[in-house]
Amino acid sequence: MEILMAFVIGILFMSATYLMLSKSLLRIIIGTGLLSHGAHLLILTMGGLKRGTVPLLGEEASSYTDPIPQALILTAIVISFGVTAFFLVLAYRAYKELGTDNTERLRGNEGND
Repeated sequence: MEILMAFVIGILFMSATYLMLSKSLLRIIIGTGLLSHGAHLLILTMGGLKRGTVPLLGEEASSYTDPIPQALILTAIVISFGVTAFFLVLAYRAYKELGTDNTERLRGNEGND
């Protein structure tokens, strides 16, 4: 299962890098979202994809799952949601003010050559 997750993480990182190198703000925002999803899967995979019971004191089991990667991913999901919302509002305001989402035209130095 870890091999499959490694391929999925690689594909997410590859597509996120491709999207973030484009000139459209919306593609850059989608790329950062994909990059954060890939990082979440990477943390989960590195924590181990094993099955077991919850780590409670009263439970007797042969294996337990580690709750730390899941807590880190939950925190990272909330942070990436806030950053994505901020990026979307920033891109919307830039589009409303300047009329484009192309990063080359957003620089505003066409007449300064």
